[in-house]
Amino acid sequence: MSIIRATDIYKTYTETTVPVHALNGVTMEISEGEFTAIVGPSGCGKTTLLNILGGLDHPTSGEVEIANTDITSMSDNALIDFRLKNIGFVFQAYNLIPVLTAIENVEFILLLQKAEKKLREQRSMELLSQMGIADKAHQRPSELSGGQQQRVAVARALASNPKFILADEPTANLDSSSTSNLLDIMAKMNHETHTTFVFSTHDQRVIRKAKRVITLEDGRIVSDQMA
Repeated sequence: MSIIRATDIYKTYTETTVPVHALNGVTMEISEGEFTAIVGPSGCGKTTLLNILGGLDHPTSGEVEIANTDITSMSDNALIDFRLKNIGFVFQAYNLIPVLTAIENVEFILLLQKAEKKLREQRSMELLSQMGIADKAHQRPSELSGGQQQRVAVARALASNPKFILADEPTANLDSSSTSNLLDIMAKMNHETHTTFVFSTHDQRVIRKAKRVITLEDGRIVSDQMA
């Protein structure tokens, strides 16, 4: 079953002196349970595509459907609510809230969803345990390594049981050991719970783990291969 469907997506940035055509007619589908990497050279449009699939940016033209819901026609407020309930995000820079502990960072999404305190704490600790960092639950981001911070970020992305996770260069700031551990955890979750992961990456370690690799060049899909 297709969980993401993008049809004829174009994105042009006109804020610069010369218009930048970031995406040029991208059409693709992602099925439930995929572990997919979107790859290509810097400037090829992969982060732009991920942002549009996640409703963080609007296409110049084209349509994105998430679980048969057209998000390109939504108002900004409706889109915020839809993202909160349906999409998990993992960013290169972790984007944790520095004054909150690890468990409070994971709980934050559930707090926005007005989940009860007991449920928030139980779900968050369960995820930190799955990430192998339950013992770090009450430490702040500054007290954690980069790899540990990114595990907290993945736990936060998973907290609300989203339809899929979008991960933008999630291993870019991690050493080899942290990258390997993080990828093993995400691959295990994909296998055991059929959590859908879509990465933008140039990291060969991520690409080797992926079950499907979509290659972009100059804003176009030039290759789409199953591993």
